[in-house]
Amino acid sequence: MKALIIDQVSSHIQEFLRSKGADVDHVFLPSHDELRDIICKYDLLVMRVDPKIDREILDAAKNLKAITVSAVGTNHIDLEYAKKKGIQITNAPGMNSNTVAELTMSKMLDLARNTMPANKAVKEEHRWNKYVWTGVELQHKTLGIIGCGKIGSRVTHFARAFDMDVIAYDPYLSEQEIASRGAKKVSLDELLTVSDLISLHAPLTDETRGMISTKQFQEMKDGAIVINCARGGIIDEAAGLEALKSGKIAGFGLDVLSGELAGGGLGDDARLSSPLFGQRGFLVSPHLGGSAHEAYDAIGAFIVGKIAEAYGLKK
Repeated sequence: MKALIIDQVSSHIQEFLRSKGADVDHVFLPSHDELRDIICKYDLLVMRVDPKIDREILDAAKNLKAITVSAVGTNHIDLEYAKKKGIQITNAPGMNSNTVAELTMSKMLDLARNTMPANKAVKEEHRWNKYVWTGVELQHKTLGIIGCGKIGSRVTHFARAFDMDVIAYDPYLSEQEIASRGAKKVSLDELLTVSDLISLHAPLTDETRGMISTKQFQEMKDGAIVINCARGGIIDEAAGLEALKSGKIAGFGLDVLSGELAGGGLGDDARLSSPLFGQRGFLVSPHLGGSAHEAYDAIGAFIVGKIAEAYGLKK
């Protein structure tokens, strides 16, 4: 077996493959065209979310039998075409739930307490003025969760420890299921109108793409804080910018951007720009929600099991 690893993943995966006699190559974040040109000789592709696996790459993958995604989302893969080509796709749902949930809470705290601009003012401008950064507590605030799956449920767990009131919109879960996860089920309209903070934890699909746009921002409470650590594209970022500039929302925290894969990849030399950059109340990180060593290892162990299952190998 020849395997190709193209992203930072747990070393357990490579160690397992080599222990089974596999020939393993590691090419860190090749571009779309680079992957297309080399994929023909591999039986297994191990990746995360970059580059986009489209028909061009799948057609070039003459020997590919499986793609294992060391992450939750698979929206970067043409799943229907891969199925037609007989290529098995596996991912690792829920393995990084705690990691993403912790980052979500970090963004809530940073935006509620203005820690990032305060840090910049002290370090870069040497300004020691606590009065300009007075924030708000999370205690007794209403948190609206959009998507109450494994990550949304974990955020709910943390939020309740802060004595927050948690409501959730998830059309695929019953009132009882959401209640068992610590939240109250509401409609999307109700969530938007009563939440002090809103956090998105839904996959990017045709149904969710652009689900938070101008109309939804207008429905929100004045001064709301909006967090997206799910997938870029769920929020209309131009509408978010206008809501932030107008003061309709007080904070906009993202770990994902709709154009994050348009800058040539996610490697050391990747560059990205957005009108949101430099806007007061905007906080961003480069899709590091699942980037913790513990999450890598948990996903690695899960992926090893999936590879063993797909190729009939003993763990």
